[in-house]
Amino acid sequence: MAIEHEAAKPGRVLLTGWFSFLDGEVTAGDALALRRVRACLDHLGVPYDVAWSAGYRPGALHLSEAAGHLYTHLVFLCGPAHGPQVEELHRSFPSCVRIAVGTSVIDGSAPAVTGFHHVLSRDAPGGVRPVRDLAAAAPTGPGAPVVGVVLTHGQGEYAGARRHTEVAAMLTRWLAAKDCACLELTTRLDAHDWRLCTTAEQFESVVSRLDLVVTDRLHGLVLALRAGVPALAVDPVAGGAKVSAQARALSWPATLGAGQCVRAELDRWWSWCLGDGRNLAGRRREEFLGARLHDTGDDGTAGLARVLSTAAWPEGRRERTSGARSGP
Repeated sequence: MAIEHEAAKPGRVLLTGWFSFLDGEVTAGDALALRRVRACLDHLGVPYDVAWSAGYRPGALHLSEAAGHLYTHLVFLCGPAHGPQVEELHRSFPSCVRIAVGTSVIDGSAPAVTGFHHVLSRDAPGGVRPVRDLAAAAPTGPGAPVVGVVLTHGQGEYAGARRHTEVAAMLTRWLAAKDCACLELTTRLDAHDWRLCTTAEQFESVVSRLDLVVTDRLHGLVLALRAGVPALAVDPVAGGAKVSAQARALSWPATLGAGQCVRAELDRWWSWCLGDGRNLAGRRREEFLGARLHDTGDDGTAGLARVLSTAAWPEGRRERTSGARSGP
């Protein structure tokens, strides 16, 4: 029903909102409110166009183009009916019946509000009974995978072999074009910064709820598999270093070298991780959590036990010591 990439036609409704303004913003609430209104007009058989910000959708219909066409109605939805951008709508579309729906009214006497012929607000001063926001009953679209992104921009110890900047740039450009919800994560713990996890358990709780982890960190790979979540790992060191080594130790195939970090390879392993990779990640989790201290595994603890078992300890106690760490 909607036409968003063709020249607008007369006798139609123009749907607008803060998502239409070049200096406005597009929020998830705006998008869902728009989906609700579009579903309503589709049900009624009413033809419409949507005006998008040129900064958000460069190839779509923009307000500057729509202003030259003969719309019968203009609908402004969601957000506050307030400010010069909204006032400009009234001047740009003087012949339209202008309707505000699902908006917040801050000052009912403001020109931005009085310029509408009909105001169907979600909230307003003066004891007006609030109604549900448009986004609440919007049709549900297909879900998108939730992807944790764990990158490092440090590790200066690799000197000239560092490809961290290039790898991070490629991964973030690639992810920006994917239909997914990205969550930037860091393995660094902090007891004072609310944005960071305080304990390893908190970090693991976040990772366990993801569909996929994209990482260039050793522990991004390890902690993803420990949670049973597939990881798409890229080693950011030329020639391979600890990420590649750990992938071999864990028999995890979805790992690329810095020179292999190209779109085709990333896409291939993305599909695998969200398919067969889920099962393999689940098996790795079972292996990790099924290990016991007495297992003769290859994580170094068996060798540590052998060395310490030959040491002379003070009778009756074996002290636990702690020291500075310089590892990953």
